[in-house]
Amino acid sequence: MGYRGKVVEQERARALRADGWALADIAQELAVSKSSASLWCRGIDPGPRPAGRTPRPRGPNALQRRKAAEIERLAVEGRARIGHLSERDLLIAGTALYAGEGAKGDGRVRLANSDPRIILMHCIWLRQFFAVDESRLRVTLYLHQGLDEEHAVTTWSNVTGIPPSQFTKPYRAVPDPSIRRTKHPLGCPSVSYACSTTHRAVMGLVDALLSCQALPSGVAQLAERSAVNRIVVGSSPTPGADGAASP
Repeated sequence: MGYRGKVVEQERARALRADGWALADIAQELAVSKSSASLWCRGIDPGPRPAGRTPRPRGPNALQRRKAAEIERLAVEGRARIGHLSERDLLIAGTALYAGEGAKGDGRVRLANSDPRIILMHCIWLRQFFAVDESRLRVTLYLHQGLDEEHAVTTWSNVTGIPPSQFTKPYRAVPDPSIRRTKHPLGCPSVSYACSTTHRAVMGLVDALLSCQALPSGVAQLAERSAVNRIVVGSSPTPGADGAASP
């Protein structure tokens, strides 16, 4: 039978394309995605743009507006669900953050991320729950060549509360010419604290958080099952053909 949805919109799109409309303008006019407009107009040679017709301002189409509204609604809902962090909440949140982003094996508490909110939370967590010698904190920036090092250092110093004098020599990466915009205009900071005792305490928290004993029973069973699956070298789609010895 073929696809018969939005027949009117398809015909309108083809007519507009024949009149010289750009695909982006058609998508906005019909409140559809640009890919849909492109599909509907396949094989239609765009005519000349009508004389005196100025390009339509490319504001967000209906799909983009719905997406933006959903993002905002869920962001508000998320803030309401999280609410205010208690001291215990912050301990767990900071531990989970380090479990995902922090260095695990060199005796140095170290976390790198380009999001100032993540870096700020890590620094608050580190100072809140460990006896930190401020003079031993260091920041190393991964910063593309051509970006303002002084501005980046000042910005991250304000975020971390670590003075610029404790920033080490940055790594100045050569930007990829195929990337037309700078992904991290302020670079990516790595905050480190050289203390093996603190690092072991952090890893103790991480281990407690990720251990089966600390998880709800159902999650613990799932984690245990996943661990067993990683140990099994081979598998067979045939029931009973897992290599176990017959009784």
